[in-house]
Amino acid sequence: MASSGEVRRILIVEDDPAVALGLADALGFEGFEVVHAATGEDALLRLDEGSADCILLDVMLPDMNGYQVCEAVRRRNLDVPILMLTARAQEVDKIRGLDAGADDYVTKPFALGELVARIRALLRRRDRATRPPTSAPFRVGEWLIDPQAQTLTRGRSEEPLSYQEVELLKYLYAHAGEPVSREELLENVWGVAPSQSSRTVDNFIVKLRKKLEERPDKPRHILTAYGVGYKLVI
Repeated sequence: MASSGEVRRILIVEDDPAVALGLADALGFEGFEVVHAATGEDALLRLDEGSADCILLDVMLPDMNGYQVCEAVRRRNLDVPILMLTARAQEVDKIRGLDAGADDYVTKPFALGELVARIRALLRRRDRATRPPTSAPFRVGEWLIDPQAQTLTRGRSEEPLSYQEVELLKYLYAHAGEPVSREELLENVWGVAPSQSSRTVDNFIVKLRKKLEERPDKPRHILTAYGVGYKLVI
């Protein structure tokens, strides 16, 4: 499991220098470490030499196509998320990429904001697979959250949690270190349409901060992500 401060490494497999440079600059600005490979063979060599947290893989490469690279990565039993980039928009090409082992597929031209969002979603999905089951206790700072007992404990101190408070903490924990919007929380924790008022989320955050934080007015764990929602630092 990655800590909230860990820098994620993205391997860009793209033979067009201008496209590769643009992607590297954009992802670097977002806080990612970027490694570039111009060919499929170079990409596999770099993976053999070190790890990557996500691969951006162009379909059209000079030595082997992206589908072949994707299959080679999976034959190495690597579970690194792969997001394929291509100018092809035909459904059969998308299916071929997914069948080869890709996790997602973006058609050129694409918006950089969408690309970054898809990368973060893939990384969250991978992190969730390495975190404890949702019914297992987990820690936030010095506090232990027990979903089954619906309690928050630290030493001899114990606070009861409501069902919705537990579900909110579980969701934030599954996305630890990442900003989560109020709309996403409403939809996934409460099952409420995102168009409805977000005061429900804010009110529950206030309650949790009073239980979890030493100083609710200066939180260390449940942080406000301005313009977005909230972020959990564990």
